[in-house]
Amino acid sequence: MIENPSIKSILYGGDYNPEQWPETIWHEDMRLLSLANINVVTLNVFSWASLQEDETTYHFEKLDRIMEIVKKNGLSVCLATSTAVHPAWMARKYPEVLRTEFNGMKRKFGSRHNSCPNSPIYRKYSVELARRLAERYKDYDNIIAWHISNEFGGECYCENCENAFREWLKNRYHTIDEVNRAWNTAFWGHTFYTFEDIVSPNLLSEHFDYDRTTYQPISLDYRRFMSDSLLTCYQEEAKAIRTITPNIPITTNLMGFYKLLDYHKWAKSMDFISWDNYPAYDNSPSSTAMAHDLMRGLKQGKPFALMEQTPSVTNWHPYNALKRPGQMRLLSYQAVAHGADTIMFFQMRRSIGACEKYHGAVIDHAGHENTRVFREVASLGQELRFLGDTLLGSRIQAKAAIIFDWDNWWSVDFSAGPSCLLKYYDIILHYYTAFHTQHIPVDIISVEDELCKYDVVIAPLLYMTKAGSDDKIRTFVKNGGTFMTTFFSGYVNENDLVITGGYPGRLRDILGIWVEEEDALIEGEENSFTYEGITYPARIICDLLHSEGAEILCSYEKDFYSGMPVITCNHFGKGLGYYMGTISDLSLTKTLLRKLCKEKQILPIINGPEHLEVSIRENVNGKFLFLLNHNSKEISISLPYHATELLSKQTYQVNDALILSGYAIKILKLL
Repeated sequence: MIENPSIKSILYGGDYNPEQWPETIWHEDMRLLSLANINVVTLNVFSWASLQEDETTYHFEKLDRIMEIVKKNGLSVCLATSTAVHPAWMARKYPEVLRTEFNGMKRKFGSRHNSCPNSPIYRKYSVELARRLAERYKDYDNIIAWHISNEFGGECYCENCENAFREWLKNRYHTIDEVNRAWNTAFWGHTFYTFEDIVSPNLLSEHFDYDRTTYQPISLDYRRFMSDSLLTCYQEEAKAIRTITPNIPITTNLMGFYKLLDYHKWAKSMDFISWDNYPAYDNSPSSTAMAHDLMRGLKQGKPFALMEQTPSVTNWHPYNALKRPGQMRLLSYQAVAHGADTIMFFQMRRSIGACEKYHGAVIDHAGHENTRVFREVASLGQELRFLGDTLLGSRIQAKAAIIFDWDNWWSVDFSAGPSCLLKYYDIILHYYTAFHTQHIPVDIISVEDELCKYDVVIAPLLYMTKAGSDDKIRTFVKNGGTFMTTFFSGYVNENDLVITGGYPGRLRDILGIWVEEEDALIEGEENSFTYEGITYPARIICDLLHSEGAEILCSYEKDFYSGMPVITCNHFGKGLGYYMGTISDLSLTKTLLRKLCKEKQILPIINGPEHLEVSIRENVNGKFLFLLNHNSKEISISLPYHATELLSKQTYQVNDALILSGYAIKILKLL
């Protein structure tokens, strides 16, 4: 959320790149943006090449004129630092600024995400540019946020990074002996004698391919190091800006479940969270909703900014289907329903060249307002203006949470076994979908977050038990909370070394079980079990476990481990510890989570079909129920609330029938 007392409604706009067009068109753009009810633009995202000619020569004149014209037209500005793509002169004169790929190939100038994050040259000039921009535009009262770089990402394996990795390891482990201990380098004779022996883990050293490594601890630490390296680039630019404009919030656009960067760590350096949402045509509503909830959770529930989405069509997916009439509005309000206070697009005017020339825009290549997309954008802008500040600052109050952790994501997917079918993100989405499709609010939290505000906490695939995390869970359950985890949990410490003494390691007493073995079923194979009178499949992983006091809720029905527990429940202190020893159908997961929530009096917001999405946001203005129909067909529900719809002002009584046409949304103030 961009906290600014001058903001009186949901911010609405997006990326504007007037530098790509002759100045004669700028005034027409202002007319069109006004018609579209746009009130904010992101400027200067990719202008470094035109801003800086060489080491000492800067040209801000065109940006000055752009800044003046948007100010005169009453637009707020999210001002980017333009450091996502270094200029060609820098690559020519300082080739060390270029990245080296995972396969050892040294890049040449081109594309983006091509600057080595540990290059002293890149850091010097990117920070200097950020400082000069802040100094030049510090007196513009319409700058409401700073936007550092753009979509940080990628990796580098050059000598800069290899040397920086060694320094990172010295700061983390202090001595080479501790590195050898933490990484268990006695395996395969990997013992290091000095830090100089350590090289980047890639195809030239430790890896079979990108996700298969012979040495998980070094590959895991390199992921942590690279995320930290890019974060340092962000932090150094932000520091330069903050010394000049301390009261303007700073952000960068994240990318949802982006595997390479630990956003929980990044969030601590961001004044507010912003992210770019580009779901593919076949993405489920649950997967998009989960990404929104992750972004909201990065700042403990504070509203976030949707920095980019397309108003019509994405151009980089395998199949770039148009958003059907109403879908852009639906997806925009889906972001608001999950905590967004800002709705922005990429882009304002459609580019004429290069790889995004067919990516959607508010102003199409036709160049006028007489398009379906423009009319939809303008209509949504009018609605947001009508809503004013009614929804601003509102929060979602969830009593259930799912723990998601980047270290676990990296370590599970790096793991040598037990199955190539086992993917951390997929399991997290499976459990989230079970909540989402039953209309039960759920937060996405980190292992560092406090658990006491929740009644039910689910930690699927909690493979890595970091120091202190088990104590936090233990206290939560002892005090009456319900905790649930799954197969392949509690196996390793933060260095990916096995916690000996039996799985699930430090979680064993909480769960009251001992896992002796796990069986990996090949694709298409199944075991089975019966829960509450219904038989379900057991797929991919089957834990062979023993109860150590836990109640056995169901057992396997096939193979030599027939009769061994599948689902268990352990009474621990005042709370319960559940364990799920396999992967089953979504229907089983929904049944199980519904039971856990009902035991803690957590009920669905509403009863309705799965393609109806439901959320409630609350602030000083009241409670607001969001209903979103993700289906093209009309649906009707019985509304269990007395409420007034904000946009139509229609009032509903308890048990009134409420009809939503295809892709429709309603926002109701509960009375």
